[in-house]
Amino acid sequence: MPAEGMPWLARDQILSFEEIERLVRLLAGLGITDVRLTGGEPLARREFPVLVGMLRAIDGIRDLSMTTNGYLLERDAEALVEAGIDRVNVSVDALARDRFHEITRRDALPQVLRGLETIAAHERVRPIKVNAVAMRDFTEDEVFRFCELARSTDYQVRFIEFMPLDGDRAWSADQVLTGAEIRAQIETRYPLAELEREAHATARVYRFADGVGEIGFINPVSEPFCADCNRIRLTAEGELRTCLFSVRETDLREPLRGGVAAGVAGWAARTRGTVTGTE
Repeated sequence: MPAEGMPWLARDQILSFEEIERLVRLLAGLGITDVRLTGGEPLARREFPVLVGMLRAIDGIRDLSMTTNGYLLERDAEALVEAGIDRVNVSVDALARDRFHEITRRDALPQVLRGLETIAAHERVRPIKVNAVAMRDFTEDEVFRFCELARSTDYQVRFIEFMPLDGDRAWSADQVLTGAEIRAQIETRYPLAELEREAHATARVYRFADGVGEIGFINPVSEPFCADCNRIRLTAEGELRTCLFSVRETDLREPLRGGVAAGVAGWAARTRGTVTGTE
C-alpha cells in the first residue's frame, strides 16, 4: 500500500453482497467450482463473514477460500468458520518484528500470528498457507525463519516472487529474488523433495526430505504459468479481469444493475470451456 494511503470508494461504487452472490451463482452454473475472496483486505469489508455464508450456500461451489493480511483474523476467525470457509492464506512477508513493521508500516506481527493460531485451531480449515513476497536484499534473512515456521506447524509456507503490482510503483527487475535462489539457499541446510504439481496450480510445492513440513514457490516472474492458468478475477467494483496483469477489464456492475442478467449470463456462456476457476 502507498504510505499516504488510498482513496476510499463510495459505497455505491462497489458490488453489494447480493450482487457478488448473483454473479458467482451465474458462474457456478457454468462450471466454476472454486472461489477465493481476496482484496485489498477482505476482512476490512463490514460483516464479511455474511458474504462467506452466502457464497457457501451456492450449489456447485466446492471450495471457498480467502487471502488475508491476518490483521483482523483473530477477531473474525470463529465467524468465518461458522460461515463455511474452507481454506485461508495469510500474507506474512517477515517473521522478525522490526522487519515486519518495515514492510507493512504496522507493528502487528504478534496480532497476525495470533490470528493464524486462532484459525488453525479449527481443524476443518485446511490447508493454511503463509505467503511471503520474496524481495532481494530483504527476504534472504527471513528464509530460515520461515523454514522453522513450516517445520514447527502444519502451515504450508510459500514464497512468491515480487511482481510489478506494488502500490508505491517501486518495482524493478533487480529486486526479484527468484524461487530457484531461495530453494538453493534452503537446501544448504534442508534437502527438499518436490511433490507432484496439481493441474493449474500456481505453486511448486516441496516437502522437507525428512518429512517435516512443506515449502512452496510461486514464480510468476522467472517461471510464468500462464499456459495452464484457469483463473478470472472479479474486482470490488464489478470489473471482470481475465488476468491479474491485464490492463483491460469488462464492466459487469452496470449491466447487472440495469437488469441485464441475461447479458451477463450470455457473456459467461461464451467463455464456457475456457474458464474453470476463479480467484
